Amino acid sequence: MPEYMLLLYGSESADDEAEVARRWAEMPLWDEVNASLRDAGVLVAHAPLHSVVSATTVRVRGDETELTDGPFAVTKEVLAGYYVLDCADLDEAIRHATRLPWAHYGSVEVRPIVADDEIPRPDRSASAS
Repeated sequence: MPEYMLLLYGSESADDEAEVARRWAEMPLWDEVNASLRDAGVLVAHAPLHSVVSATTVRVRGDETELTDGPFAVTKEVLAGYYVLDCADLDEAIRHATRLPWAHYGSVEVRPIVADDEIPRPDRSASAS
């Protein structure tokens, strides 16, 4: 089955104590969804991410490595966490994405993951001939 990455985007709420408390109060909902994804055999991995203030963006241009504190782009929404699900198809991945509490106040991007055997490699093409 193909794997899908669910990327959770939303505004950082670190400055709003009431919002932080409301989100932490949702932990039983998260635990329920996570248990059901495990029971369905589709959950590969998931984790929240630290604040964007802890991020470092790496760019290499020519021989120069450039490090920038913070995220790649300045935006109101930040990548807050992820799930990797092993689903039959995109429709199933979307069904699971709609169940995440995050979808009610942020957004969940669903994106297929390129399977290892889909990545062109010289050693694979040589053995195919």
